[in-house]
Amino acid sequence: MPRKTPQITALDVLDIRFPTSRELDGSDAMNPDPDYSAAYVVLRTDDGPEGHGLAFTIGRGNDVQAAAIRALAPHVVGKDVPETAKGLAELYFELIGDSQIRWLGPEKGVAHMAIGAVVNAAWDLAARRAGLPVWRFLARMTPEEIVSLVDFRYLSDALTPDEALQILRKVEHGKAERVETIAREGYPAYTTSPGWLGYSDEKLAGLARQALADGFDMIKLKVGGSLDDDVRRMKLAREVVGEDVRVAVDANQRWDVDTAVRWMRELAPYNPYWIEEPTSPDDVLAHRAIADALAPIRVATGEHVQNRVVFKQFLQAGAIDVLQLDACRVAGVNENIAILLLAKKFDVPVCPHAGGVGLCELVRHLSFFDYAAISGEVGERVIEWVDHLHEHFLDPAVVERGRYLVPAEPGFSAQLKDETLSDYLYPDGPVWTALEGESD
Repeated sequence: MPRKTPQITALDVLDIRFPTSRELDGSDAMNPDPDYSAAYVVLRTDDGPEGHGLAFTIGRGNDVQAAAIRALAPHVVGKDVPETAKGLAELYFELIGDSQIRWLGPEKGVAHMAIGAVVNAAWDLAARRAGLPVWRFLARMTPEEIVSLVDFRYLSDALTPDEALQILRKVEHGKAERVETIAREGYPAYTTSPGWLGYSDEKLAGLARQALADGFDMIKLKVGGSLDDDVRRMKLAREVVGEDVRVAVDANQRWDVDTAVRWMRELAPYNPYWIEEPTSPDDVLAHRAIADALAPIRVATGEHVQNRVVFKQFLQAGAIDVLQLDACRVAGVNENIAILLLAKKFDVPVCPHAGGVGLCELVRHLSFFDYAAISGEVGERVIEWVDHLHEHFLDPAVVERGRYLVPAEPGFSAQLKDETLSDYLYPDGPVWTALEGESD
């Protein structure tokens, strides 16, 4: 008898929140009290393996995000489990093609992030069934299969399918060696852990020293609250780490153009490596103006860029020097492949946004795949590292000597531990009921 095609039997969504605002972990100029959260997806099947994915939010954002994910269940439940590039492409195109959901974007915001969570869960499921981590699962695909995953609508004025094939074929030779290099050496990381805006000077200095001891050659500070404070903190960081360690800064969308230029000129004596999210993530021309005014300080953005089309415009306009894709902001692995291909076409390094809940776990797969099959080089590329909440994952991201190590398990590394799903379930998990009791 032919093998029965496995099917997805349920799409479960859990509201998982962590009270990170209590210690000011994650605090910045725009988000002073974040409770890092995940609208967490489980795709259940009729033959055992599950797929896990998430959309990273903060606090009450989970209310809306979880509802958006649940609205996608009819596209998934009762459908065949996607196991190949063809199946994963079909699921992605069906989800982004729902006209009534698309109307809420189109292809941006909460609805688009919901698609990303489901698409990423499907990649986790397919890679688990193949017995491979997602990055290796992707790296084994042919250039033709990889191109089939991408929606080139709205991109063809900047990147055509034929150009994408040429990019992928150009680096086919040596791909196996690069895969083994990653497995042996890992991938460069930088750390944001010293730089949260709510930290004291003593804590900043201590964590910066620890970063050096841990092998990092780049750290990042949050800025944008007070110019005097930022100058003092930047001066302190430079004194601690010396002149040879890169120090990037991140304004989290805080400024208009003139303010960004004025503020960064005050920080310029301390040699900031890049300014991240200096202004609205939708404003391509403002980023170009800031980049022109501040060169050679690099301009970086991407964690809130909502789709491949806006990334295309940033690249076409020469508005960014560093592209910071996010594993959960756009429509999952498929759209991030489009963004990686665009970055290669325009020769802009990809330095993914990470931290949050699960972002470090997920983005390493994208960077490893990029090196193996798209960019073919590391160069100035580096992945953000934030050292908290990893203990909640079954296959946590690990950084040693300033480098991301390869995942240990098949899948996309998104699965949270059962006790985490129980303890941090909002609002009825014991962590949250205990905090509610403290406030009474």
